[in-house]
Amino acid sequence: MNIQEKTSEKLILALDGMDQSDVFALIDKLPDLLWVKVGLELFVTYGPQIICRLRDKGKKVFLDLKFHDIPNTVSKACFKAAQTGADFISIHACAGSKALKLSNQAVIEGAAIANLPPPTLLAITMLTSWEQECFNKEITTNQTINERVAHFASLAFSAGIRGCVCSPHEVQFLRKMYPYDLKLITPGIRSFDSNMHDQVRVMNASTALKKGADLLVVGRLITESSDPLGSFENLCKEIIDSY
Repeated sequence: MNIQEKTSEKLILALDGMDQSDVFALIDKLPDLLWVKVGLELFVTYGPQIICRLRDKGKKVFLDLKFHDIPNTVSKACFKAAQTGADFISIHACAGSKALKLSNQAVIEGAAIANLPPPTLLAITMLTSWEQECFNKEITTNQTINERVAHFASLAFSAGIRGCVCSPHEVQFLRKMYPYDLKLITPGIRSFDSNMHDQVRVMNASTALKKGADLLVVGRLITESSDPLGSFENLCKEIIDSY
C-alpha cells in the first residue's frame, strides 16, 4: 500500500448538514476520499438509499445512527442496518452488555441474509461534546471521563465488539489497554486554528494518529471550507507527517 492509499484509509468524512446534491458534488471534488459517514440528519432525510448511492460511488460507509434502546429493539435495528451495506454501524455502549452482545450477533446475521460481508459494530464510549465539569454535574457522578470511557470500552470488548468511538483525548490510554485488537475511531479532529464548534475534547490529526487512533472522523473542517479539496489535501499532509 502506498502512502496515498494509507492516507485514504485513515480519513472518514462526516456528511453532516448537507443535502443530497451537495453531498455528491463534494464527493466528486475529492477523488481520493474513501470513507464517508452518514449521520442522523442525512439518514432521516434520505433513508437507506443514500448508502446505496454512496456505495455505488465506491465509498465505504460509516452509518452513525448511535443506536441506544432496549436490547431487543437495538439488536433488531442493527440487524436491518447491516442489510444496507454499511461497513461500520454505531451503537452506544451505555445500552448495556446484553444489547451489545445481541447487536453484535445481529449485524452478522443481517448481513448474511443480504449476502454482504458483516459490518464492524462500533461502540460509542462518550460524545466529544462532554467536558469534565458538565459531565460530573449533569450525570451526577464523581467518575472522570477517562474512567467512564475505559469502562464502556471494556464492556464493549467483553461483548465481542472490536471497535470503539472515542475522543482523541482517550485514544492513548485505550491503545495501551488494547494494543492490537480494538479499532479506535476518533471524531473531534481539528486543525490548530479551527473552530471547535460544539465539540470539546478535540485534537489535530497528526497527534491523534500518533497517540493510537486508527481512523479519524472529519466534517466541517472540509465540508464548510471554501476550498474542500485544499482542506482535504492539508489533512492528508498531516496524516503523512504522523508516519
